[in-house]
Amino acid sequence: MDTVAAFGSLHILVNKAGRGMKYVSDAFLTEPTRFWEVDSDTWRTIVDTNVNGPFLMARAAVPYLLDQGWGRIVNITMNHDTMRRAGFSPYGPSKAALESETVIWAQDLAGTGVTVNGLLPGGATDTGMIPEGVSEAVRTRLLRPEVMVEPLLWLASDASAAVTGARLDAARWDSTLPPEQAAAAALEQAGWTTRSH
Repeated sequence: MDTVAAFGSLHILVNKAGRGMKYVSDAFLTEPTRFWEVDSDTWRTIVDTNVNGPFLMARAAVPYLLDQGWGRIVNITMNHDTMRRAGFSPYGPSKAALESETVIWAQDLAGTGVTVNGLLPGGATDTGMIPEGVSEAVRTRLLRPEVMVEPLLWLASDASAAVTGARLDAARWDSTLPPEQAAAAALEQAGWTTRSH
């Protein structure tokens, strides 16, 4: 692996690469595309990037993390509402799969010193996934990408050693609080609430 060759070790993997709805349609914010209208090659490209990409990266990284008994995997995810939003296939389903990967990988790595958590901005964010031509009025309502920095640094630190299988909502992170308190207010269990039948 190039990273280990260049730096001698590997400690943290952030799975942030992703493809969003702009690959389906530039008008996805105002004119939803129904799932059967999505080009099959576009579907495969988004799913391959958002689901298979994190798996392949984690699969390559985990042996190094296990060998040193310490590591952090952070999967960049999104709100559950967006995963269920009409017209958001395949982006929503791909992020739901990543949420499941986060939960399962955290269990697989339990007790190893390697944690797996999700980090989401907490709302629509002004990134490269927003298509060109979006009005300035819409753009000013979007979160800034910098909202992710402090929570990510905390998840990558020793301070988060007891946290795995969680999701951290960056929009709920209060920078005026000590990091442990800010994290406690922004964390929840990854996955979906289960109900007894």
